[in-house]
Amino acid sequence: MCYLMLMETAAVPDPFVTSLPVFAKFESVADIDNYRPLPDGWALATADIVGSTKAIEAGHYKTVNMAGASVISALLNALGRQDLPFVFGGDGALVAFPGPALETTRNALAAVQRWVADELGLTLRAAIVPIKDIRAQGLDVCVARFQASEAVFYAMFAGGGGSWAEAEMKAGRYRIDPAPAGVRPDLTGLSCRWNPIETRHGEIVSIIALPGASRDLRGFQFLASDIIALAGRQERDGHPVPVDGPGYSLLPAGLDVEARATAPAGRRWLTKLWVIFLMTLTAVTDRFGWTIGSFDPKVYKRDVASNSDFRKFDDGLKMTIDVDADVLQRIDNRLKQAEKAGICNYGLHRQKSALMTCLVASPLQRDHIHFIDGAAGGYAMAAASLKAKAPV
Repeated sequence: MCYLMLMETAAVPDPFVTSLPVFAKFESVADIDNYRPLPDGWALATADIVGSTKAIEAGHYKTVNMAGASVISALLNALGRQDLPFVFGGDGALVAFPGPALETTRNALAAVQRWVADELGLTLRAAIVPIKDIRAQGLDVCVARFQASEAVFYAMFAGGGGSWAEAEMKAGRYRIDPAPAGVRPDLTGLSCRWNPIETRHGEIVSIIALPGASRDLRGFQFLASDIIALAGRQERDGHPVPVDGPGYSLLPAGLDVEARATAPAGRRWLTKLWVIFLMTLTAVTDRFGWTIGSFDPKVYKRDVASNSDFRKFDDGLKMTIDVDADVLQRIDNRLKQAEKAGICNYGLHRQKSALMTCLVASPLQRDHIHFIDGAAGGYAMAAASLKAKAPV
């Protein structure tokens, strides 16, 4: 999972968020000096899809991804805050928020649970875990920021608190129940209008590497640096999205889910027609090098590539990268070596393409964000692989 923040001015900028240090090289993700603890009084809202592995095995990759991203969309819209740290984990999400926003966050989580159940046929479990309870366990939630582009920052998390909060949620503690029938969240901006992104080098690989039983954190930092360096042997560090952006899809695979997210039942056909019209218009203007007012499709696509979330640190290193056989073998060998030494536990899942799920407040702003996951299960399947290695 990765925590992300947009460089968009909130109505009242949060002093904690604005004071966080920023690093420009992803290699700095393993440097604990770049992290700052969340303030006392904050909390983590966390959610994931129950039975996501089975849903993915049944071919519902895009639906699972949209459900995970809907948590972020619903909470940021409800709070009116685009500057808060948040995470997309493929089949779930997490948002850190200040204490005064507790009731609004609770209601938004309940509403998105109801929407996922009614419209997507999936079960979303959710919890809100106070930072004080995490610290009582001897853990923490510390944040750093990585500047991925001119307009977007990724917020990385360390300290073990996020993982503990997720485990508590899965154990049924701190639970938030779904809202009553008919309640809907505000999912403005949630979309997926791009074609699957095919591998250019050999395979799209989703990797999750977490600290191992030895608790050798320095050894794990060296491991993370090595894996990042190995991925750096590939073009653009293994970024799965071409530098000039992904290909347009005139009939997006996520069209029905987007319509369910943003329109009432009787008006969804209008939403679908509008999306198809916009995609056709954009594809034509891009093909001929035209612009639509101040909107330049080529610039937008390049921003999509720059803003895409394909690598992250959340109590561990997580990446979805496009690599050739040699780089993949080197990465796998290094992970196996570290796992044998107790430095890490890891899961890895291979596929031939990646998927993109988007939060776009406005195509005229450059701070739109795009979540990357493997198209055949990605992080959820890598997590299942990791879990299968755990001793019973």
